[in-house]
Amino acid sequence: MKYRTMEKLGIKSSAFGLGCMRFNGEPSGDSIIDEQKAVSLIRRAIDGGVNYIDTAYVYLDKTSEIVLGKALLDGYRDKVTIATKMPKEAVKDRASMQALLDEELRKLQTDHLDFYLMHGIDKEKWEYFKSIGAPEFFDDMKKEGKIRYKCFSFHGPYEDFEYIIKDSDWDMVQIQYNFMDVDNQAGDKGLKLAGELGIPVVIMEGLLGGRLSKAPENVQKLYDDFPVKRSAVEWAFRWLCNHPEVSVVLSGCNEAEQIDDNLRIFDTVEPGIMSDDELKLMEDVRKAYQSRTKIGCTACRYCMPCPNGVDIPGIFAAWNNHSLYNTDLSSDWNLRMIREHDAGADKCIRCGACERACPQHLPIIESLQKAWAELTAG
Repeated sequence: MKYRTMEKLGIKSSAFGLGCMRFNGEPSGDSIIDEQKAVSLIRRAIDGGVNYIDTAYVYLDKTSEIVLGKALLDGYRDKVTIATKMPKEAVKDRASMQALLDEELRKLQTDHLDFYLMHGIDKEKWEYFKSIGAPEFFDDMKKEGKIRYKCFSFHGPYEDFEYIIKDSDWDMVQIQYNFMDVDNQAGDKGLKLAGELGIPVVIMEGLLGGRLSKAPENVQKLYDDFPVKRSAVEWAFRWLCNHPEVSVVLSGCNEAEQIDDNLRIFDTVEPGIMSDDELKLMEDVRKAYQSRTKIGCTACRYCMPCPNGVDIPGIFAAWNNHSLYNTDLSSDWNLRMIREHDAGADKCIRCGACERACPQHLPIIESLQKAWAELTAG
């Protein structure tokens, strides 16, 4: 296992960090998943050299922390650092923040957290956390020894990221990043900014929730034609670890074989390891994925709100994702939300308001009908 030093904190973390959001199996114990299997996977990763474990209060219907706490008994707690998170929805004042932290400590069966993150924030959520005194609470908990590091995980535009990271004294940041997200969310600019500020970066969604683990035909051909043979998963992780600003890459595993494959991959990666030819391959791979885009919607939302309640950007996002990554429509979160809110394209009355507002001058009405027909077929 390769380790990277978080210079600001003076600690070494495994390049592979185990994420505890994607365990599965039949419910058992206190959890909605197979606890025995999950405990075995966590310990298998730690025995292989993983020392960074990521969970959150809300993961696995609020049972992920319980499973991790059980896995870290028998001396395993001393071998790892734990990262967990405070969701905005669970706190409203100092008393509720204290109660939440104490609950998480009980679930994890530990007297302190290593990395404590304000969960999935953007500028709006950060302002809320400030309004209830969260930064001061985190600082006080550091002094008391209940948490070691004040951190945040981020989902939002780069401008929000720049504002937040400069607005407080952070010990670590966690961002969504992969070779398809270089211009999305924090992106390349956010990663480099964190590096310039000396703030360690932990990567989530390195495989885009698994979408990059199985390449479509035109992408797989690029991998197959390259002289060096690697799986799509290895190429994605190798690309991430090539960046010196990256401290840890999170990966959620459901099977022992996935743990073992990750241990193998992360035993071979170093910053700057990729050759010029390999970097060129990944640029070509990105373009091959992008060539599968159905419609060039940038989600600027100038078309919204639709007078009849159609979620135009959501439908186009689901359509593009299905085409780019062969996503399973039965489990597509975007599509599920659209249906739950009765915001499908079947509500479109062809009024034209969206097309008049679209700065890209996209054929929205026609495209909506095509998209909805494909997304709801069968």
